[in-house]
Amino acid sequence: MTDLTELTIAEARDGLKAKTLSAVELTDAYLKAMEAARGLNAYVAETPEKAREMAAASDARIATGEARPLEGIPLGIKDLFCTEGVHSQAGSHVLDGFKPTYESTVTANLWADGAVMLGKLNMDEFAMGSSNETSYYGPVISPWRSNANNADLVPGGSSGGSAAAVAARLCAGATATDTGGSIRQPAAFTGTVGIKPTYGRCSRWGTVAFASSLDQAGPIARDVRDAAIMLKSMASVDPKDTTSVDIEVPDYEAAIGKSIKGMRIGIPKEYRIDGMPAEIEEMWQKGAAWLKDAGAELVDISLPHTKYALPAYYIVAPAEASSNLARYDGVRYGLRVDGDDIVDMYEKSRSAGFGAEVKRRVLIGTYVLSAGYYDAYYLRAQKVRTLIKRDFETVFADGIDTILTPATPSAAFGVAAMSTASPIEMYLNDVFTVTVNMAGLPGIAVPAGLNAEGLPLGLQLIGRPFDESTLFQAAKVVEDAAGSFAPKRWWA
Repeated sequence: MTDLTELTIAEARDGLKAKTLSAVELTDAYLKAMEAARGLNAYVAETPEKAREMAAASDARIATGEARPLEGIPLGIKDLFCTEGVHSQAGSHVLDGFKPTYESTVTANLWADGAVMLGKLNMDEFAMGSSNETSYYGPVISPWRSNANNADLVPGGSSGGSAAAVAARLCAGATATDTGGSIRQPAAFTGTVGIKPTYGRCSRWGTVAFASSLDQAGPIARDVRDAAIMLKSMASVDPKDTTSVDIEVPDYEAAIGKSIKGMRIGIPKEYRIDGMPAEIEEMWQKGAAWLKDAGAELVDISLPHTKYALPAYYIVAPAEASSNLARYDGVRYGLRVDGDDIVDMYEKSRSAGFGAEVKRRVLIGTYVLSAGYYDAYYLRAQKVRTLIKRDFETVFADGIDTILTPATPSAAFGVAAMSTASPIEMYLNDVFTVTVNMAGLPGIAVPAGLNAEGLPLGLQLIGRPFDESTLFQAAKVVEDAAGSFAPKRWWA
């Protein structure tokens, strides 16, 4: 029999339905793979007993013909999502020992559809990072390696554990979140598919907040179809989240395989940045050609305020983070370091609990929100955000159906390769992705090929608000043209 962990969600679903395999068998196969791959550090908490219990319940439902859409499918959950009674610490020491008494809406939706929880996945602390090196639990190692050397590579961030686990076949799919590219960048680095849906498509309730006006949950999966299947279950309106939107969630899987003939694809000139590697430009051109060959019309477009997106993002996001993270003070839950008085306890708990990158962003955010600087920085950044959103509205009003760009400015880099670099160099990893969050739009990263060193490169498709179906439709064309590829197993 084929290794069960090689089955996509769609294939596993069909096998479970046909009873050629059981949910318990499938779950055990993943638990065995997880045990053998602990050196990748993708999981921060494994839940084998819970997984087997959920899988057994799925087998019982399948036996009685009551299978739900994700019945028996084993998933990994990013540590940012609160899971009842299970480690939920956002990759941070400040939430040490926290096990919530409630379930996030996104994970509750997945369990209601029959999914099985394998464990919690590593991530950059509070989702602040582009390499999964800021986690209190240490860096995640990518399952990919360059054909030039055996150096450990980063899987991207902040959803690095999610991307690495999916690429290494340590779960059938994974939940992730995207504030400035944290789904799409790691997906591109690991040869997986990741979609950041429209802001408001998935509830944020029970998901630890980074920047509340930018955060959005989405899946990382092995292929476009699996991403569509997962998003259908994750998305919902939620009365507990006033930013979730009451719009019907379509059957995204139905869009897979539909013709894109006549679709108008925008190619924005502003995404050709100085110093962009030739391999990224070449891949972008190749992706455009694939879409054209499938019947789409390529249209040169302009998004003139793109160049302001990254600096504006790194004002808005830290400002919101400084406000959201004020609640972690050592009083009611998480880490507490005793002090001489309550103020001293606050200071010592936060100093010991937060890592360097989180402290940096909290300080930046506090500064730009302070008296005398609010108008000069935060208010101005919000005005720029409005202009970025207007750029997209203009091109979509002109009949553009989706926009094609690179997903990242490079392939994956080495662990600790950025340790001596300026933080700005790390922030530049988000240059192609932050505009989507600033405008609240959906964006999908899809593998497009390998570079000269055998590492994955991804393309990004950006869509109209709540038009994720068109993204799946176009992404499938790119996926089919690029072909499939996976890392060579070296870790066990």
